[in-house]
Amino acid sequence: MSARIERLVTSGTFSLDGGTWDVDNNVWIVGDDAEVYVIDPAHDAAAIAAAVGERTVKAVLLTHGHDDHIRYARDFATLVGAPVLMNPADQMLWEDIYPGTTPDGTIADGDVFEVGGTRLTALHTPGHSPGSTCFYAGDLGTVFSGDTLFNGGPGATGRSYSDFPTIVESISERLMVLPAETVVNTGHGESTTVAAEAAGITAARDGL
Repeated sequence: MSARIERLVTSGTFSLDGGTWDVDNNVWIVGDDAEVYVIDPAHDAAAIAAAVGERTVKAVLLTHGHDDHIRYARDFATLVGAPVLMNPADQMLWEDIYPGTTPDGTIADGDVFEVGGTRLTALHTPGHSPGSTCFYAGDLGTVFSGDTLFNGGPGATGRSYSDFPTIVESISERLMVLPAETVVNTGHGESTTVAAEAAGITAARDGL
């Protein structure tokens, strides 16, 4: 059976630099009836485990280390018996939640994760955070952008470890080169496409 994409929306908080905000997060489950990857299992570990059901979770893939994306990753991983993987450039954010520890494994640019006949390729896209990583599934016509690119433009860069010129460069060089019809499945909010965001990203880059 070929791979499919499932979306679960969970609710909780995001905290950084002394502030806390209410947020809804998109949790993405990619795979078939036998095994899956889970991208950013936020807020409600039990609900995400229930959505996975009896399927094997090959790994938890984290797009970045902000607490709304990682705070419950360990709880979920324990429930389903899966390793947690993250780009090590976000280790300082990980240690804010899990002091003195590291994820179970690392994610590097170009790493490929195979499931259900599809391949998720890691694209390192720093800017929102140093280790921010997107996952491109060409045969599914989609990229999972985390908080790098949203419906409406780049992710936030107003807090620690973020940088606006860097995120614009990442989006321009790594995401805008994907096929125009590629669906951008985001970390928060509704999905978009590469084509829909192209003009805004070009304008942002021209304004740097």
